[in-house]
Amino acid sequence: MAFIRIDSVDDERLAVFRLRERGLTTRADKRDDAGAGMFLAEGDLVVTRALEAGCEPVAALADADRIPAVAERLGSDVFIGGDEIRRLVTGLGMPHPIVAVFNRPPRPSPAALLARSRRLVVAEQVDNPANMGGIVRNAAGLGWDGLLLDSTSADPLSRRALRVAMGTAFTLPHARTPDLVDLLDGLNMDLLALTPDPQAEPIDEIARRLDPARPRAVLIGSERAGLSDAVLALTRGVRIPMTAGVDSLNAAAASAVACHVLR
Repeated sequence: MAFIRIDSVDDERLAVFRLRERGLTTRADKRDDAGAGMFLAEGDLVVTRALEAGCEPVAALADADRIPAVAERLGSDVFIGGDEIRRLVTGLGMPHPIVAVFNRPPRPSPAALLARSRRLVVAEQVDNPANMGGIVRNAAGLGWDGLLLDSTSADPLSRRALRVAMGTAFTLPHARTPDLVDLLDGLNMDLLALTPDPQAEPIDEIARRLDPARPRAVLIGSERAGLSDAVLALTRGVRIPMTAGVDSLNAAAASAVACHVLR
């Protein structure tokens, strides 16, 4: 490893840091359980957690005046530059002390994730990376075992999701399935679907009646449409009691309540 001073924003060695999501990973990469493509970690905490999880670094760009300690642990070359170079290269108004590009790690198959999860979060059509990051952080922090995604939900390893999740995506296993309905059908676990439907049972009342020894999953849908009818048909609707005039919380906030009450 070496620290390499960069004095020009046009230095070709910085090209990898200019890549946006579609440049770092393709749709085909996101469908590949073996690990394909790359991801960008922003900030020393997220970089540290990626490194501790065994992710393989490709390159890093750090603050030349205050090189974070984690830079010494990277097995790749670390480019260093001033605030303006780092801001222009990464597109961040307030550049982090370090950003690093890593190869995407392999992930478990849906079957493998289900086999080892007794407390599972399931997301359908949650396409906002900030909401995905919040869901990941809540599930990881409240002791849930894994995250199952449909094919349309946001990538937990996207820049914004990782930033919101503070790198906890590396400690919460996730899997992605092209057919969520088929996978859920016949599962031997309690499937609890968050819904604003006033006819659904309150989540705290249901929690008191659940068998703690039986595996369970909480399902979260999109902000706009919620869970699909096909998924709702396989699940038990639960609602978070709300004050009059407010029908629901956003997906990330709702996941925090559900993961706490149902854990």
